[in-house]
Amino acid sequence: MFIFHTLGVLSFGALVNAAKEPPSSSPKNYTGIPRGDYSTQWQQYFQVEDPLPDIDFSIGNNYAGNILVQRPNHLNDSLFFWGFEKENGSLTAAAGERDTEPWAIWLQGGPGSSSLYGLLTENGPISLIPNLHQFTQTNYSWSNLVDYIWVDQPVGVGFATADSEGYAKDEDQVGIDFIGFLENLVKVFPSLANRPFYLTGESYAGRYIPYIAKALFSTPNPPVRLTKMVVGDPAFGSDDEFKTMPALHIIETYPQLIGYDTEVYEYFRTQTHLCGLDLNLSYPQTGGTFPTVHLVSGEDPEITSTAPNEDIFEHNNVVDGKTDVGSFVSEVSLQYAKRIAKGESLNHPEKRKKRDAHLSGRANGAIDPWYGCFIWQEMVDYAVNFTYPWTSGEFDNFDVPSALKPKANTNLSFFLNNPTVQTALHAPNKTWVKTTDYPWGSKTDGKDPSPETMVFFTELATNATKNGVHIITYVGNDDGISPHFGTEVTIQNTTFGGIQGFTRRPSTPWFDDNGNWAGIVHQERNWTYALIYGAGHEVPTTQPVAAYTFFREFVLGDNPTGRVKSDGGIVVVIGGENPTLNQTAIPGQLGIAYGSRSTEGLYTFPSATIAAWESYVSFVPITGTDAIQPTSTSGSTGEASSPRFSGDAQNIVG
Repeated sequence: MFIFHTLGVLSFGALVNAAKEPPSSSPKNYTGIPRGDYSTQWQQYFQVEDPLPDIDFSIGNNYAGNILVQRPNHLNDSLFFWGFEKENGSLTAAAGERDTEPWAIWLQGGPGSSSLYGLLTENGPISLIPNLHQFTQTNYSWSNLVDYIWVDQPVGVGFATADSEGYAKDEDQVGIDFIGFLENLVKVFPSLANRPFYLTGESYAGRYIPYIAKALFSTPNPPVRLTKMVVGDPAFGSDDEFKTMPALHIIETYPQLIGYDTEVYEYFRTQTHLCGLDLNLSYPQTGGTFPTVHLVSGEDPEITSTAPNEDIFEHNNVVDGKTDVGSFVSEVSLQYAKRIAKGESLNHPEKRKKRDAHLSGRANGAIDPWYGCFIWQEMVDYAVNFTYPWTSGEFDNFDVPSALKPKANTNLSFFLNNPTVQTALHAPNKTWVKTTDYPWGSKTDGKDPSPETMVFFTELATNATKNGVHIITYVGNDDGISPHFGTEVTIQNTTFGGIQGFTRRPSTPWFDDNGNWAGIVHQERNWTYALIYGAGHEVPTTQPVAAYTFFREFVLGDNPTGRVKSDGGIVVVIGGENPTLNQTAIPGQLGIAYGSRSTEGLYTFPSATIAAWESYVSFVPITGTDAIQPTSTSGSTGEASSPRFSGDAQNIVG
């Protein structure tokens, strides 16, 4: 399985390889540290009172430092927090006070990404100005609405500490460590124990948060009152499920990637089908659940068997005269993996040139022997080799309509590795990096050994309902690495409230505080889902107003828009269902950003090219009747998909 790096691979991996073992770190005791166990006396110690360089505006009362996770035999294992009060005295309230006021924690993804990056670039009160070593105060900080704490975890990430043998061995350990941290946190801030707790995060937090929730559900006397679990652009499934499988939907959202070329689109659609990746969702979902998707990865050089991949194919197609699709797919994937293991280029210029020339000489009925079923990588390679402006720029995993090269500079090392800042934050003696290649089990070549959370989501959702916990997921429509379709598959694969998946396809529009159409929202049986238009992987960064509105209205509030209810025996959706939005893919913006570090302009394809594409897609169904169906003995095939949407979504919603 691929390792999903939310923020990229930085220097930690090289450091680990050089040292042959993960580095050790420990909390630093600053002047005035209280003696004994954690208590309210630690509030004064953790309070950030020294001026922070480069910040010339008030950020209110805030607290920061390391708190131990109570891991036996690992006394240096700690998590780092930086928390901000909504108002003076709200975070430091006494036990029994403010019991109805929520509070929240934010977790970054990775695995191995520091939540301080999210604080300083996404949804915190301090916002980095890209490309400059300057900060600005944001009007859309989520800490304006609740007491908010950004936490570096698992142990060893960011300013969190761990001895070289103390890194989390798996996600269950992550959950246990987090409970140990929470037990100590509420000793320092006792009101948090009884207040509604919202556990929030993004990306690989789609692994962390479910495992932490599972640990809380299994704890007899949990230290906090979990009320909502909120994940943006989540990595619920395997890498193949949340990234590779939805690749065709990325193309349908941004056909600019293939220059609106219909033959190229048909090629990718055929490849998606031959690889068994064109799942057909129905509302309600019928016919059982979809099987787990795991392709052979180029990151796994020691591959001796192709058998594990064969169970993802539940139907037969003739491929190169063969009907054993699973074996063939496994074989071509294996060959691709071997090429990557040898360091061979992902790009294959001669083959790509043929394909660019309307795929001349290729039989569009066989799996590509070079890429196998790694369709996402093939899509990226096509764009950067043949489609302007990506040919002169880069494909941005986090924000598809951006082809900037280089990307905007959001390096925070200048600030977080400043000794003055580290002292003010009571940080440990370690160099802060944005993302570490996390050494699971303290192994330098470690990979997350835990099952993806999608496999136990039904059990988790059942326990969430039992414990009164609301599940909330949101996804940016422009996300190129964890597209919305993967999240929708998880929802339709999960039984909650006694029914599998949503009973209606999400298609209710909602609007931000500025009155702009913000996307789609849907709410059923204690699960809220939103697709946020114009947002990339880091939703609060690319659409701060919409993200702020969503958090206030649908996370903290009880906005009924998109909620399914029964009215006199008739099922209705509050806010209505817009037929134009009842689609698998909602086309994104027309203009693609180009430039160096910042947008210098937007490239839009010729109107005739766009018109020809729209004419084509208006007659082609999104998903054919040959799409992969859930596995079941009932023989149900699910409902047919709606015709594909064409045109600018903003012009037809309102």
